[in-house]
Amino acid sequence: MSVEYRGFVLDRFQEEAIGHLQEERSVLVAAPTGTGKTVIADWIVEDALKRGMQVIYTAPIKALSNQKFRDYCRLHGEDKVGLVTGDLVIRRNAPCLVMTTEILRNMLLAADPMDDLRAVVIDEIHFLDDRERGTVWEEVLIYLPQHVLIVALSATLPNLDTFAAWLSFVRERPVEVIVEQKRAVPLDYWFATKARGICTSDEFEQLARLTAPRAPNDRRDRRGGRGRGDHDDGRVRTSPVDVLRMIDRKDWLPLLYFVFSRADAERFAFAASRRFGGTLIDRKKGLELQERIAAAAPELGPALDNALRELYSNGIAFHHAGLHVQLKAFVEELYEARLIAVLFCTSTFALGINMPARSVAFHGLMKFDGTEVKPLPTRGFMQKAGRAGRRGMDEAGHVVIRMDPEELGELKPVIERYRKQVYEPVRSSFSLSFHSIVNLLERHGLEPIRRVVDRSFLSWHLVQQSREQLKRAEVLEQHGGKQEAKEARKLRNRAESSSSACWEELQRKRNFLHTIGYLDDEDGFNAGARILRHIQIAEILMTELVLSGELEGLDMPTLFGVLCACSGDLPRGAQPNWQTSRKDRELAATLSHVRMNPAVTGSEAITGMPVTWSPDMITLGRAWAEGKPLVEILMMIRSTTDVSGTLVSNFRRAKDLISQLREVYDELPDRANALRDLLRSVSRDEVEVVD
Repeated sequence: MSVEYRGFVLDRFQEEAIGHLQEERSVLVAAPTGTGKTVIADWIVEDALKRGMQVIYTAPIKALSNQKFRDYCRLHGEDKVGLVTGDLVIRRNAPCLVMTTEILRNMLLAADPMDDLRAVVIDEIHFLDDRERGTVWEEVLIYLPQHVLIVALSATLPNLDTFAAWLSFVRERPVEVIVEQKRAVPLDYWFATKARGICTSDEFEQLARLTAPRAPNDRRDRRGGRGRGDHDDGRVRTSPVDVLRMIDRKDWLPLLYFVFSRADAERFAFAASRRFGGTLIDRKKGLELQERIAAAAPELGPALDNALRELYSNGIAFHHAGLHVQLKAFVEELYEARLIAVLFCTSTFALGINMPARSVAFHGLMKFDGTEVKPLPTRGFMQKAGRAGRRGMDEAGHVVIRMDPEELGELKPVIERYRKQVYEPVRSSFSLSFHSIVNLLERHGLEPIRRVVDRSFLSWHLVQQSREQLKRAEVLEQHGGKQEAKEARKLRNRAESSSSACWEELQRKRNFLHTIGYLDDEDGFNAGARILRHIQIAEILMTELVLSGELEGLDMPTLFGVLCACSGDLPRGAQPNWQTSRKDRELAATLSHVRMNPAVTGSEAITGMPVTWSPDMITLGRAWAEGKPLVEILMMIRSTTDVSGTLVSNFRRAKDLISQLREVYDELPDRANALRDLLRSVSRDEVEVVD
């Protein structure tokens, strides 16, 4: 018998997951993007509210948190839903709280009461392997009281059983695994090339073979087999506008066109608007679109210029993390209302936000990962591809890869992995921050911290690995040979080293805190540790700046500028459009000495993570704290792309730092009050808006 929820029939995996939750069992749900995992989260939220209990929904990015906040306000009423993201605190005591994972970790470290908490939804739990933030996910799962149900939502993982086994271990109760591999709307895969149009994989491979350059010793054409003007060497490249025209002819709009840079998102959108020749939406939608643009114009102000009005009027837009926060929200609103036919976007739009399309196009498959340019992992590809196909509207979702025949060679194995959906396993990135270590030492002492470390996914995995190594060593020893005995000793040494690796890493960090004088010989707190327990952004740098006394004489706007310099860089490709004053140059030089002291550089070495220090941000942050509008501050920067979203993100992180410094200066009322006033002055306009 089919089960209905909110007027539609539940799929098998949704019904199974909800059944386990009704029996008080935690669940790990793995399913492709676009299959409806969030229905399970919605059910547990509704169930908790009906019982008069609390429920927490966590997400890896603020955009997803904000979207769920808006969704749940519509569903359950504003009085029952709160948002806590660091940037904003709205109805902190509401029974349903939507928050980022870091906020929940901080609540748990602070030992906030959780007696009435029924469940925690951890959306995109595979983020646990994120190098910078993954540890937070593990900490949450370790610290949460055992009575709390976990609703873990994930992309498809190849090591799902291993991951679930660790979850059951750390939660000390079974975690049920529910897997769905079938999409409600199947995907089909295509290539788009100017030489042939949209074609199947077989057709494209055949084209690639026919157009492959001849060997250099082929006397017919030593230059590569084509006449001048075709390679770039003159080669005819397939442009985004070419792809858009092909998809439009197929009647596959709306389209999400994924690119890997903000500049490309903007450039391609305007190029498509100029060259496509007319609007991509019908007259009725066009009239509604004009009404919405007119209604939004007063609030958006200068951010909505004539170029953007024309772009949106043609049913085209762009979306990236650097975009003005109110424009970003407006674009999402237009897209959700089906008034945008083509959206050029970066990866941010793929993550969790429930806005599917009829088709998805990839401008390319190679992406810079912070270290090198390499192919998208399968998980990243499918996160985006999974946006294709609207349930109840499309028979199939179309995934289109823009590619020219000569590009296929090295990417063919990668594309094959995508088609076979060979996913990368989730790996632990567990590494407790200095802030977490001092808080755990203060509350629990060293031995309980050992228990926390031993319960991490990384430690659990290494222990399992060491057990396997010991088993193999025993087998080798039974053979009795010299070579076998030597190999067995190696395995035993490796097993011993593996099982204690996590603890040894924590000890290195703890010893470092002793070396720089934050902890005394008995793990007691000196001034450094007392400050550090409040600081979560730029931990050691901010602590050293407080200890140095260099922040004491700064006026509040300049202090905010310094906090901006510690919490975010000037956007990539952006250049200052001002002459730095002598006073600011001297301040930056003084603070740069602190940034380069052994405590700060030593923290970089021990964590392998660079410390942010961007002196140009001092001027921009001060301008915001002095009340200058964002549009005026943007005129202080030379940039080819919209960097307002990046600036606002930096201002928001600096705002978080103000809150942390207020706790540091809690016993100095004058300083704490001045910081409170600064917090109020910077919490305005774009920094305060729910984007």
